[in-house]
Amino acid sequence: MNQPTLDPDGYPTEETLEAITKWPIRNNSDIAELLGFVESIWTYRPFAIQTEGDGKDRYIYVATSGWSGNESIIAALEQNMMFWLLCWLESRRGGGYKFLTQPFKDK
Repeated sequence: MNQPTLDPDGYPTEETLEAITKWPIRNNSDIAELLGFVESIWTYRPFAIQTEGDGKDRYIYVATSGWSGNESIIAALEQNMMFWLLCWLESRRGGGYKFLTQPFKDK
């Protein structure tokens, strides 16, 4: 799936959530593509996604803002075992998450 789909109320469709769950993670580019896909459907983007650092120390912070559509996206990311094992750094009360964006070492 190249483009995510949303239902009429703006929630990610089952197909979109399945694409996130099954997204192949083989390198940093795959992670960047997955995060771009997620960012394109994240509700309340201007207030919820921030990045800092560069290279191997680059992190992304997301906040669900209590919206169940964003919570569904986080649940799909958590089901993507490779993404979660490599990228998840912390969860905070209130729906805050921190992910490493480039866990693979450069060759």
